[in-house]
Amino acid sequence: MPDQDRRTDLAVEISDLNRTFGDQEVLRGVDLSIGRGEFVAMLGHSGSGKSTLLRVLAGLDTEVGGVVLAPAERAVVFQNPRLLPWRRTLDNVVFALRGPDAVVRARDALAEVGLAAKEKSWPLTLSGGEAQRVSLARALVREPQLLLLDEPFGALDALTRIKMYQLLRDLWGRHRPAVLHVTHDVDEAILLADRIVVLSDGVLSLEIGVDIPVPRSRNAAGFAALRERLLAELGVTEEIGSAA
Repeated sequence: MPDQDRRTDLAVEISDLNRTFGDQEVLRGVDLSIGRGEFVAMLGHSGSGKSTLLRVLAGLDTEVGGVVLAPAERAVVFQNPRLLPWRRTLDNVVFALRGPDAVVRARDALAEVGLAAKEKSWPLTLSGGEAQRVSLARALVREPQLLLLDEPFGALDALTRIKMYQLLRDLWGRHRPAVLHVTHDVDEAILLADRIVVLSDGVLSLEIGVDIPVPRSRNAAGFAALRERLLAELGVTEEIGSAA
């Protein structure tokens, strides 16, 4: 069952995880560990079970078989920022935060994501990138041991995504939570993660470390080869045939 802390160098340990919905087996015998402070990206096609696995780790789905050990202190960032439209930016970050210094901590978190000047703004006045930065601030202000990211940049334009990659790396470097980052974007996974796993039809089919020095770029040695291997594992080719 989820929600059990384990005092080791691991933040997450999953063993023989199974999840079914009726007759559909979504996760089948998944084994996965994530070290404390490690950044892991998970790739997979739609319907492969990525979001189901993330929901299990978030404690939102407990109807599972197998063993799931994860810290109680965890936070989730979704593709949709899920800000409360009737609360201003600062109030969204401080929401559910406890303690006499809650407002101070929330202001510090907004400053950390570059939005100190937006604390009184309504969510509907924010750009997509700004709203997602508020979502990150709301997650990290609680200093989680485990940060779960469910395609947080999928709805952003390409230029905004690049800026968000650097912001996420910087925030992770300061706070050092363990991270599981679910994404469809192979380049994104390589640019951000220490390790990449591929989930195929409910089974982890590949697990590989990213041995590329930071800061990373798509022109770095080894990037193209790793990208090609991951695409092949996903059954994707970039060759485009000529028109008939």
